Amino acid sequence: MSVNILRTQLLNQFNIRSFREGQEEIINDVMHGKDVLGILPTGSGKSLCYQLPAIIMEGVTIVVSPLISLMQDQVKQLKSTGFKSVIALNSFLEQKEKKRVFQHLDEYKLIYISPEYLQQSQIIDYLKNIKISLFVVDEAHCISQWGHEFRPDYLRLGSILEKINNPTVLALSATATKEVQEDIIYSLSRPNIRKHIYPMDRENISFTVQKVNRENEKKEIIVNLLKNHRVPTLIYFSSKRKTEEVAAFLSENVPSHRTAFYHGDMEQLDRNTIQQQFMNDQIDVICCTSAFGMGINKHNIRLVLHYHFPLQIESYIQEIGRAGRDGESSVSILLYTSGDELIPNAIISNELPRVERLDTIFMNLYRLYIESPKFLSYQDMQEKLQLNETEWRFLHYQMEKHGMIKGNKIVYQKDKWSNALHDISALIETRKSLKERKLREIINWIHEEECLREHLYKSFQDSYKTPLYGCCTNCGFTINEWSAKQTEVNHSTNTWENKLQNLLLIGVQNA
Repeated sequence: MSVNILRTQLLNQFNIRSFREGQEEIINDVMHGKDVLGILPTGSGKSLCYQLPAIIMEGVTIVVSPLISLMQDQVKQLKSTGFKSVIALNSFLEQKEKKRVFQHLDEYKLIYISPEYLQQSQIIDYLKNIKISLFVVDEAHCISQWGHEFRPDYLRLGSILEKINNPTVLALSATATKEVQEDIIYSLSRPNIRKHIYPMDRENISFTVQKVNRENEKKEIIVNLLKNHRVPTLIYFSSKRKTEEVAAFLSENVPSHRTAFYHGDMEQLDRNTIQQQFMNDQIDVICCTSAFGMGINKHNIRLVLHYHFPLQIESYIQEIGRAGRDGESSVSILLYTSGDELIPNAIISNELPRVERLDTIFMNLYRLYIESPKFLSYQDMQEKLQLNETEWRFLHYQMEKHGMIKGNKIVYQKDKWSNALHDISALIETRKSLKERKLREIINWIHEEECLREHLYKSFQDSYKTPLYGCCTNCGFTINEWSAKQTEVNHSTNTWENKLQNLLLIGVQNA
């Protein structure tokens, strides 16, 4: 398809006059049936790389997306442009609506679906009977066992592609080391995939690391920052409890700002509501865990603070990349105090089952094989083996891979089980060692005395762009010199206070 036709469609459908770096090249390749791995920086418009082809190409585009809220947002945004042939298949669909959708699946041009939903044989049967022109893996780093958001159900996508007649594949991510890229290619069985890898540094973001002697100093710094800067702000935590605690503290000490907390233990509807209020500038500050932010397309976030640092640099780059998507001056601030390492170390230790527990887990599985009926539900197995959701997802995939579980049936063969114990133990140790190495990398970066920008991106690219507004604290940037356009307070009557009175920790009179 000619460049002129693509740009005409871009303007007519999205009211966008030109492509950003990488978009046109990726779109051209997938429209010519080429498999593509695209690594573009956060906020660079990755979704357009499949949304525009979906509108133009014959057949259906399937998008595997990791978050329900992300799917819902993108469906809503597309419908607002006049593109109605889009649907998200997830647990929010009522049974009657689901039945209607499946009966007319081939009438949609773009279908969003979670990797977990794709495991259902009924879904695969429906997909086999429609023409799929493009299969998109969004947040493709989730495929990789070395990626920072590893999800075992992503590993099954390679076999699913075979079942649905091997359509063209587009795998997209914002952060993927060469190691993770190779893992994605191998898992999808696409050795000849075309790579479009672009620099991920953002020249409009300035970097600050502030070391403090005690945790209360972090709160004091944040309060002073917010009093001087009323701008859309994200504050990241590794503790769900801390998101609530600090949100309450800020609501009391900076009452001019509308503050909310957000974490994975909240109800999905509440999380969606909070996210929408933030997108509409009805909330100024969100105290959140890493559960918030993937796919958030808010152009004017100015401050991204880290109350706790994440487990690895890839996560940090993704989170700070949510700032300044409009190209305006924005700042990333990481607050550090001695002892902050305890939380990530604990997360790494508890992420997967301990190797010394595997014998007991296998013994309990064997007991289930002897004592229980032929078939057990997924939840029953998890409960009886006393595993948390993350541990069980990992082990369930590995046990399937080693032939210990088929569907919901336990299959016992002594040699297979012995080999599985050895292989899974080795994998757990390897993954733990890698996580620990990644943790050391970000700790070393926090204590870096040379340019923070250069050392942040050195594992991903050979150079970095010249900063537009200020580089980092090690290169002379100070937050005291920074100025940004302030958020205007909307005094018009609205009802968001009523909807969120149990979630937003603010005084209504200050809204």
